[in-house]
Amino acid sequence: MATGTKAAVRRQSEQNSSDRGPRLAVAALGQTCNPCLIMDQRALGVDAAGKAGWIGVIIDGSGFSGARVATLVELIDWAEPVAAIGVDIPIGNLPGGRRASDAAARAFIGPRRASVFNSPPIEGISHDSYEAANQHLEALGQAKMSHQTWALRAKVIETDAVARSDQRLIEVHPEVCFRAIGGRDLQWPKKTWNGQLLRRSLLSSAGIDLPDDLGRAGAVPVDDVLDAAAAAWSARRYALGQAVPLPSPPEVDPDGRQLAIWY
Repeated sequence: MATGTKAAVRRQSEQNSSDRGPRLAVAALGQTCNPCLIMDQRALGVDAAGKAGWIGVIIDGSGFSGARVATLVELIDWAEPVAAIGVDIPIGNLPGGRRASDAAARAFIGPRRASVFNSPPIEGISHDSYEAANQHLEALGQAKMSHQTWALRAKVIETDAVARSDQRLIEVHPEVCFRAIGGRDLQWPKKTWNGQLLRRSLLSSAGIDLPDDLGRAGAVPVDDVLDAAAAAWSARRYALGQAVPLPSPPEVDPDGRQLAIWY
């Protein structure tokens, strides 16, 4: 994207900084508040990458630090030490699967709202087949799951197992992240040429300059790379006590966990 366009994105991001909401207390993360240590905090962003598994992007106070494709657990081991881990997958759920965080995220990103899928409901996620899950939901008088929602199931289960023992994991949504960085609605979808250039430019305006060659990680779809980097941006904001939850305050699931999409 042209230099003038990048500059305009930076100016817009600065002018809309108030859209990012109030700071949250770093002490709530159980971290020390040494300013020098905090500014160097590393964060990991993770996005599903189809058959490749997951792609992870690490950022720190200097920007991009690395990218890799692996399982979720392998990515966390590779990235250590990190202060926060942003994952683009639902973390925590409610009976019926209707979460205020999903509704709030759709409202926040406006024209890109279709990219927010409902989380698989608790009552259906334990079933091994799409048909069995929907039969059970129908018997309970609940709405059936879409194929997009069912497709999240394996990654939801994998992430939930990690999140229950690692409180650094937070749920993010890349389109929410990009909307927050730019301060306005995203004009183009992420799979378009214009959309991908816009999102890469927005990351650059936030200090995350992705290299042209990512090695094996660069073999996954471009939007997955961009999404993982955006997830890392939100995770680092969380580590710095700057993140904003959708909704605010978060809902709480039956296990007492906060349900929120952070940016």
